[in-house]
Amino acid sequence: MDDSTHKGRITKQGIRIYDDVDFAGMDKAGELAAQILDNMVDLVQPGTSTEALDEAITKMVEDAGAKSATIGYKGYQHASCISVNHVVCHGIPGPKVLKQGDILNIDVTVIVDGWFGDTSRMYVAGKPNRKAERLIQVTHDALFKGIEAVKPGNTFGDIGHAIQTYVESQRMSVVRDFCGHGLGRVFHAPPNVLHYGRPGTGAVLEEGMFFTIEPMVNIGRPETKVLADDWTAVTRDKSLSAQFEHSIGVTADGCQIFTLSPGGKFHPTYQTA
Repeated sequence: MDDSTHKGRITKQGIRIYDDVDFAGMDKAGELAAQILDNMVDLVQPGTSTEALDEAITKMVEDAGAKSATIGYKGYQHASCISVNHVVCHGIPGPKVLKQGDILNIDVTVIVDGWFGDTSRMYVAGKPNRKAERLIQVTHDALFKGIEAVKPGNTFGDIGHAIQTYVESQRMSVVRDFCGHGLGRVFHAPPNVLHYGRPGTGAVLEEGMFFTIEPMVNIGRPETKVLADDWTAVTRDKSLSAQFEHSIGVTADGCQIFTLSPGGKFHPTYQTA
């Protein structure tokens, strides 16, 4: 559905302001995306291919009567992106078989009644090593540092600054080549949500803005490169990378997270966080 038919106000930066009733639509789409990712927890095991995981996701989307936002998007043919180890984002599902200790991000976007629910989280095939476990924890916490900065009157620079300063304090790096984005009745819209920045810079947050926050954090350097398939982004130094993503809406006094895990499984299951 074309977002241009929506009656909400648009800021001078091109950011759409949604109405109170629109939160329910986003909540429904976000809940389905999050439920699908909950269902993946038991399927991520050593010996399973990323292709098999994507086939399970495709079936779940269909069974829910929803649509995948990624199948057919710019020629992409899968219901998920699955990014393993040093793949930063946009990993294409395929015959690759997961090994013991592999870490992976699964990113799913569904369309429910015209609304887009977009979320990703980390999984582990078996048990991670200590370094990978720490990377996952820092990335998870960085997302929530960013979310804590979301309230009317703050800026997008405040979000990026909160994420960047925390990650760098943990001697890791924030990927700068990819960012979060506005969404609603479209997959991608203004603003670009950077995961680094200076306080007080960028557009001012207003009640009714919908966007994703999705920091990618590397154990090594922040630089990435895109492979010849034009999708898969990897760390240039081959260091491990992790990502967590929520879709949120700005409320009068903070924000609403549309993609909360129904089963409390947003963090990998080796911890209960």
